[in-house]
Amino acid sequence: MQVGNTIEDFTLQNENDETVHLSDYSGKPVVLFFYPRADTPGCTIEACGFRDTFKKLQKAGVVVLGISRDTPKAQKKFKEKYDLPYTLLADVDETVCNRFGVMKDKNMYGKKVRGIERTTFLIGPDRKLTRIFAKVKPEGHAEEVLAAVKE
Repeated sequence: MQVGNTIEDFTLQNENDETVHLSDYSGKPVVLFFYPRADTPGCTIEACGFRDTFKKLQKAGVVVLGISRDTPKAQKKFKEKYDLPYTLLADVDETVCNRFGVMKDKNMYGKKVRGIERTTFLIGPDRKLTRIFAKVKPEGHAEEVLAAVKE
């Protein structure tokens, strides 16, 4: 995945178990943020950051989509608990995660595990990848993305 690539369409279930396609948002810029797990400390900070900057992102015409390997049910619970105003997508079988290359070997308490490396992709209205934020730190990330959108 490199800046300038055209992002192929994909289909996932949202938090309401409805089918969502990336192409549903054609003509609009999309912030696609991958996070390891719903309702964990870092993911909550990141998701709430996007919640808190959502109106500004929306004003800029941007669609915000969060993706993790959680089930639609877990995504719904997370969305409701923190009043998240954007769509959460469930990539339970890791198809989209693998396509975007965010599945990485990680060290969790001395054990090797495979999981999502927190990464955000900025996709232009033409579905061209315009920016990649790798190894994201949750604090202040949404503001960083908003600044990139305004550039």
